[in-house]
Amino acid sequence: NTPAVIHTRIVQGDKVELMVAPKGFGSENMSRLYMLTPAKGRAGIIDAIVETVRLAGSRPCPPVVCGVGIGGTFDTCAFLAKKALTRELGTNNPRADVAAIEREALERINALHIGPQGFGGKVTALGVLCEVAPTHIAGLPVAVNILQLLTKPTFWLLLVCGAK
Repeated sequence: NTPAVIHTRIVQGDKVELMVAPKGFGSENMSRLYMLTPAKGRAGIIDAIVETVRLAGSRPCPPVVCGVGIGGTFDTCAFLAKKALTRELGTNNPRADVAAIEREALERINALHIGPQGFGGKVTALGVLCEVAPTHIAGLPVAVNILQLLTKPTFWLLLVCGAK
C-alpha cells in the first residue's frame, strides 16, 4: 500500500548490497524535525530526541529505536535519521561526542517510564543511533525517526554473475 522509497549509491565492484527496511506509518507519524539554532547545542539535540519520544508516547508501540540525523540541511538530516536506523543495535557512533549524545538520550528516554506498549516500565527505547553531517554555521537541524523494533532493516548481498 506504500510506494517504495529507493536510495542508490554507485560503488566500485561486482556486488550489489540491498537493504530492505519495511516501516509502518504508525511509527513514521511520530517522527519530528527540528531546526535548532547552534546555541541550543548538545543539550538542545538531546532535548529534541527525548521530546519526540515523550510526545509519541505509546503510539509507535514501544520499545522503539530512535534514528537521529544531526546537521546537513532540512532534507539531509531526515535522510541521516533513516540511515542511522540501519546501524547494528548496540553499536555507538565512532565519534565520542556523538556516542555520548546517544547514551544520554537513551538514558533520559527510558527515564520517561513509558515502557513496552505504553504500559509503563524501565524500557521505552532499546537504542538511540545518531549520524552526523557538516552544516551551516547558522543552523543545527535535527531529525528524529522512530522505528518500531519489529521492522528492523534487513541486508542482502547479491553477487552479480557475468558482470565485467
